[in-house]
Amino acid sequence: MKKTVTLVLLCMATMVSAQDKFTSGMQKAFEYWGNGDILEASNLFDRISMAEPDNWLPSYYGAQVNTVASFGEQDEGKVTQQLGKAQEFIDLAKAISPNNPEIMVQQAMIYTAWIAFDGATYGMTLSGKVVALYQKALELAPENPRVVFSKAEWDMGSARYFGQDTAPFCKDVERALELFAKFKPESAFHPNWGKDRAEEIVKNCK
Repeated sequence: MKKTVTLVLLCMATMVSAQDKFTSGMQKAFEYWGNGDILEASNLFDRISMAEPDNWLPSYYGAQVNTVASFGEQDEGKVTQQLGKAQEFIDLAKAISPNNPEIMVQQAMIYTAWIAFDGATYGMTLSGKVVALYQKALELAPENPRVVFSKAEWDMGSARYFGQDTAPFCKDVERALELFAKFKPESAFHPNWGKDRAEEIVKNCK
């Protein structure tokens, strides 16, 4: 009996230690990202994802840090490297957690970054994929604020590009804000972004 209890305690200690490493690693990666150390953040998310092969979150954030960094970047080599790495990360995340609406939104963001970099080259081939991803994500998670907001922001961008009125989509952003107010992430590291951006867009709508 004593041996069994000791074994259980050792297993629990190992699990707690692994969890502590995951938590501290993720916190450090976010710290790098917050300080603008994109490469360090990406590399650390990469190492965490290898240590946590059943956890989609490190790969998700590895994709996100590289995607966000590519917006506004003019250097084709840099954009290709960053978005190529983002795609590698998101492919890993998709393999771990298929049909995950959060991952679908991130994939759509990667495609959007390509379109933002060179619309003439990538607009025709990727725009339809973005629309399909948001539609599928919305069917799977109609109450997810990031899904509702990201789709609305894409729709606004498309309307603006074609010289159409963006006002009809303001109500979708307002609905996203209502969902953000009720949303509770599963953990400290599950996606919980988008509210600030949605608030900014609603202000511009008014």
